[in-house]
Amino acid sequence: MSRPPTFTPPPSARSRELHTPRGTFAVLDAQPEPGHGAGHRTALLLPGYTGSKEDFIALLQPLAEAGYRAVAVDGRGQYETAGPDDQQEYAQEELARDVLAQAEAIGGPVHLLGHSLGGQIARAAVLIDPAPFRTLTLLASGPAQISPAQRQKVKLLSDALAVMTMDQVWGAMRAFDPPEDADTGPGNGEDLRRRWLCHNPAQLIATGRQLTVEPDRVDELAAVQPLPKHVISGERDDTWPVPLLDAMAQRLDAHRTVITGAEHSPNTDRPRETAAAIAAFWDQH
Repeated sequence: MSRPPTFTPPPSARSRELHTPRGTFAVLDAQPEPGHGAGHRTALLLPGYTGSKEDFIALLQPLAEAGYRAVAVDGRGQYETAGPDDQQEYAQEELARDVLAQAEAIGGPVHLLGHSLGGQIARAAVLIDPAPFRTLTLLASGPAQISPAQRQKVKLLSDALAVMTMDQVWGAMRAFDPPEDADTGPGNGEDLRRRWLCHNPAQLIATGRQLTVEPDRVDELAAVQPLPKHVISGERDDTWPVPLLDAMAQRLDAHRTVITGAEHSPNTDRPRETAAAIAAFWDQH
């Protein structure tokens, strides 16, 4: 789980609702200074499994300073966006079509970025219709199913969600946290607990299953031309090994960035360096 340094938006951003034909989504909408951002400098940011728009909170100010409007979104059933209790409503195609509606609502074409699960949803949206997107950035998001160890963790979580309350599952997860993650400071205590409790368990079970069975669609994505692509990761990743991400970038003929000192969440591990790499890529397109 990504641990944002704070849940308080920076000065450039405001919390609001994004209304689309497919529903209303909670977003953090970060705006650059007047005159620095326009249509081609707008981005849509999709969070990962168990995450939320706040996972990008440390990126928003540096991206705004670079002249970009960045809209981070809670998908259906994530944190502050309501979602149905039917797992079928979280099929990947449904989530991808939500992304297409979000891009239209904020004024596409936009730069699309997805972290982890969000990257695979972003890929699915592009494969349905690439027209709303100027670029695609896959942030710590791999070519197919997650690693065997992570598949086992997701299965354990899904099994627990089937028989326990969200609060009970939260307590069990915290009991297994390493000592360095067990503090109650900002981003590691009540904010994270509140976010977890607001997630719809049907969303977690359905998207967790997707992560464990996702097929390799890299060749399909590579065929989407001339959409520029960017693969970013930390120097270590236990969800998709870094060599696998290197190979995916080669297959996509994508720009490749490795963030020193970061692991599976460069957006929270090294946000300034990650934002700089993202903005530099967008600047080229």
